[in-house]
Amino acid sequence: MSGDLLSGYPPGIGALRERAARARAGETGGRARGPEDQPVPILMYHAVTRSPAAATRALSVTPDAFAEQMAMVTAYGCTPLTTAQLAARWRTGRPLPPRPVLITFDDGYEGVHRHALPVLAELALSATVFVTTGWLRGRREAGGAPDRMLDWGQVRELAAAGVEIGGHSHTHPQLDQLTPGLLATELAYCRELVGAELGAPPASFAYPFGYSDRRVRQAVRAAGYAQSLAVGNVPARRAQGPYALRRVTVRRSTGPELFGRLLECRALTRAFAPDRALTRGYAVVRRARQARRKAIRSRG
Repeated sequence: MSGDLLSGYPPGIGALRERAARARAGETGGRARGPEDQPVPILMYHAVTRSPAAATRALSVTPDAFAEQMAMVTAYGCTPLTTAQLAARWRTGRPLPPRPVLITFDDGYEGVHRHALPVLAELALSATVFVTTGWLRGRREAGGAPDRMLDWGQVRELAAAGVEIGGHSHTHPQLDQLTPGLLATELAYCRELVGAELGAPPASFAYPFGYSDRRVRQAVRAAGYAQSLAVGNVPARRAQGPYALRRVTVRRSTGPELFGRLLECRALTRAFAPDRALTRGYAVVRRARQARRKAIRSRG
């Protein structure tokens, strides 16, 4: 990484653009990779804000930290893709660009438009925003949002700027805990609303809480989504399949050293050990709940 990229941080947007241009000019270039099982970091963001609500603070990042991280994406010579672009390349076997990376945002917080979009636009970085349609401000708002969310006008502006808009359910439930009927409704209504507002239905989906099972993945495919993202906190690989691509979490405590390792897909096991332990523990709880519901239905 260029030694002066982060000196005097935080820079303004104009300074970021100049530094990014210098970083690109100094790059030696990279050879495009083939369709083999190359690890790809898919960054998972949530809120970008200086003053997050208590419920979103841990998974939020400040605008300054986000700008720093995007400058690092450029300085590392990464090539951002949308979710649909990565999935299409892996499906068709087309080569990946040098150092591919995905920048994704879950839920649809207003700070993505206010703070993240200007940085993405200035640095010409592709991204995907997965919206929980019932949390977005407007006449179809279902309530329950944990912080200030986008409105549909802002979603349209993000799409017009080249940001891919994906689905993230309508009310953000744990999809693997829903009955088949409710699961289908959550997936279809989210896709229908995004399609009605943007003129085309979303191709990509992200599981709320990162939870899914075979039944949920089959339902997502049946609803018309072409690919979907989980969490896992490991790099994405082609072998995971288009409906279980893994992501790595970027949170308020993610500093430059860890963020650099995320981009390089390097030494992540220890950094995310607590997350994986929590995920394994809660998987046991979810399976117990599912078994109890099946037993109740069979007795009925």
